[in-house]
Amino acid sequence: MKVIVQKVKRASVNHQDQCRSIQKGLVLFVGVRESSTVEDAKTLAKKISNARIFEDEHGKLNESVKDMDGEILSISQFTLYANVKKGNRPSFTEAAGKDHALMLYEVFNGALRDEDLSVSLGFFGEHMDVELINDGPITLTYESEDGAIK
Repeated sequence: MKVIVQKVKRASVNHQDQCRSIQKGLVLFVGVRESSTVEDAKTLAKKISNARIFEDEHGKLNESVKDMDGEILSISQFTLYANVKKGNRPSFTEAAGKDHALMLYEVFNGALRDEDLSVSLGFFGEHMDVELINDGPITLTYESEDGAIK
């Protein structure tokens, strides 16, 4: 399982006439592969919720999204497991099928909520318009395999 984390000043996701938005916090682009497990989802949620990527009063990256009462916008993104080695069209054979991906996406978001975080969701399996103001910019990649951070 892989999550791209972007620290943001604000962000929103739109699908048809629906909009979900957050203020200062994290946008998480969540990719699930067929071999991803519940333990991967829980491991990543714990690691990301405690990641010290927000500035403290001295300007050092010492605070987590929990410490500063930030918000999370979690967006499912199967394209994180695109294979681009051959040809010009990405292959998505490593990405999990819809049922497995949805189940782990829900486990991941539930684990974030268990960390007392405010979590807004994208629109699973739908085409979305995503807008964000990256803060820093800070963009990190987290990946877990067999329940351990890679």
